Amino acid sequence: MTSDGRPWGLSRPSYGSISSPPGPGPQHAPPRETYLSEKIPIPDAKPLLWVLLWATVLGLLCQRLAARLGVVTGKDLGEVCHLYYPKVPRTLLWLTIELAIVGSDMQEVIGTAIAFNLLSAGRIPLWGGVLITIVDTFFFLFLDNYGLRKLEAFFGFLITIMALTFGYEYVVARPAQGPLLRDLFLPSCPGCGHSELLQAVGIVGAIIMPHNIYLHSALVKSREVDRARRAEIREANMYFLIEASIALSVSFVINLFVMAVFGQAFFQKTNQDAYSVCANSSLHDYASIFPRNNDTVSVDIYQGGVILGCLFGPAALYIWAVGLLAAGQSSTMTGTYAGQFVMEGFLRLRWSRFARVLLTRSCAILPTVLVAVFRDLRDLSGLNDLLNVLQSLLLPFAVLPILTFTSMPAVMQEFANGRLSKAITSGIMALVCAINLYFVVSYVPSLPHPAYFGLVALLAAGYLALTAYLVWTCCIAHGATFLTHSSHQHFLYGLLEDRQAGRESSG
Repeated sequence: MTSDGRPWGLSRPSYGSISSPPGPGPQHAPPRETYLSEKIPIPDAKPLLWVLLWATVLGLLCQRLAARLGVVTGKDLGEVCHLYYPKVPRTLLWLTIELAIVGSDMQEVIGTAIAFNLLSAGRIPLWGGVLITIVDTFFFLFLDNYGLRKLEAFFGFLITIMALTFGYEYVVARPAQGPLLRDLFLPSCPGCGHSELLQAVGIVGAIIMPHNIYLHSALVKSREVDRARRAEIREANMYFLIEASIALSVSFVINLFVMAVFGQAFFQKTNQDAYSVCANSSLHDYASIFPRNNDTVSVDIYQGGVILGCLFGPAALYIWAVGLLAAGQSSTMTGTYAGQFVMEGFLRLRWSRFARVLLTRSCAILPTVLVAVFRDLRDLSGLNDLLNVLQSLLLPFAVLPILTFTSMPAVMQEFANGRLSKAITSGIMALVCAINLYFVVSYVPSLPHPAYFGLVALLAAGYLALTAYLVWTCCIAHGATFLTHSSHQHFLYGLLEDRQAGRESSG
């Protein structure tokens, strides 16, 4: 109880955030070129709602650049990377995006497994929920075979479910609007430390998925555009910008619903508080998941659903689980299409959707089921949080290439980025890279055993080397002629038509 006699979950605290649950967010379905984030950040301790807002703005900027590249050139980002980057950096870049796709699919598996566990009141074990995700893979392929309209209708249904379920939680929780708006528009985080940095990085990774940038640049090609007519290109660019703005606005509202609800329920509460509330509710069997100590309660997608049920009744728990399930399913198709376009663009390999989704899901299920069998629920939810951070760390490998090529007049002609656009996007990208670099440096001392240092140092060196290469080529594309090497002249002047055609035919 609070000092005014209300249950602690119904007080009016500030709002915070933590990395997101897997998969929530409506996705692309060709030929519809809409974009919604796949994940929803969950708040924990500090007011980081403004990170959600600006991550959404950055996501819109990235989608705008991706759409312009696809519309103007008729090629997706993977294809342009294949033309311009040498073989070694191109291969490394492809591997990083494949890692992002597998990581996203792992989050879908985790979210679906936890949703089934909650809906069955624990009767379906986590490893069983992981194995059930094999079925939803084939269900998606089944719908795909029955035509685009049925597939679009299915994902429209998922979007509606998410909006209704998370909107219901928001209405039931009744968060105070004043503190919410203040934390949304006034960037601040007094007393923040490493844990809050982890949360902020996780939010960025949850909102902006690297492979979605590659996907969006490919999906816009489904609209026929006469590239000989500049007016038609401008019209298409405007159309896709409006569409992306509407889609991301819906995504932002859904994200805000969840962050506000969890900020309402969890901010500055202890494990003992959570235990007491659940012990005195109809869901008292769940009370044991909270340690009886005065440590600040740690929020994850499982405990989040439980505490909502303890505070607002069992219906809130089951509605949260249904939202998780719908959100998890919505990310399956995105990973499949993104993987297909990325593989075709970078490697010139054409796989069927069945083969592609089978490969991605196999890579995602194996480590997830091992964690589900041999570790506990907290480890599985923790793995989800780390995967959000991974998405943020891999973000430069999508944003730097798109910023490079959309700034090249040889590629974009009169539609190349202007000075203001270059300054804004480059500044934001520099900030994201700096945050990621700081996180990597600060994470190393927290490794559990010195034996990990060598492996992490090797991975960090490779990460920094590839990032530095992409920054270098991006600077050349922005006109830094003094950095130009003879083998990279085309980043200033473009590829000769015969050389471009030769490289396309040779793959």
